[in-house]
Amino acid sequence: MTDHVHDLRSLREATDRLLTAAAKLDNAALAEESLLPGWTRGHVLAHLARNADALVNVVEGRPMYASAATRDADIARDSGRPLVEQLEDLRNSASRYEAATELPQDWSRTVELRNGVTDSVARIPFRRLVEVELHHVDLGIGYGLADLPDEFTAREIEFLADRWSGRREVPPVTLVLGSGGPGRTWNVSGGDGAPVTVSGTGAELLGWLAGRGDLGAHLTVDGGSLPALPPL
Repeated sequence: MTDHVHDLRSLREATDRLLTAAAKLDNAALAEESLLPGWTRGHVLAHLARNADALVNVVEGRPMYASAATRDADIARDSGRPLVEQLEDLRNSASRYEAATELPQDWSRTVELRNGVTDSVARIPFRRLVEVELHHVDLGIGYGLADLPDEFTAREIEFLADRWSGRREVPPVTLVLGSGGPGRTWNVSGGDGAPVTVSGTGAELLGWLAGRGDLGAHLTVDGGSLPALPPL
């Protein structure tokens, strides 16, 4: 069962880690390329700030973004700001989201995110945690997939395994944590093609599922070749 109180606490900790790490940058480093193609580090921080405000919209019953074009334009507009402005915006937008979650509400209700995706409002704190943790990695400033908390890594692997399930272009996959014997497993069900078993560390499995890192170069695959996953 989702524990939104636990997830909100984890989110505060992750946000503090991100702010502390980003504060060590300077304006020149902010303008350099991130690990996301086409985005500078400034784009990543701007996206995180605008995502927090978008989730306030979701919690309060408004559309997440006015439109896809508006979302992209806002990120582009805010990407070139000095570090001090980026940090202030990221801190303030995180506070606005936290304040919205402190209001009395029905945590079991269903809300709509982007592109028609729906979820319970209780799962939104974890979705925000995913944004903060993975985009901290995307900054390319020394926080890697292997540095993510083990609990987060396992939950995000489970989330992504469910996300890829039922996609025809993704064959059935058994994900095994660790390659030295029986370990924790997750299943990507359905899809076309022969079943395969993919084994590796949590960081390696998550990197492949999330389209990050070396994209599965160090994973062990039994029963075929490593499937190509669609973009997230």
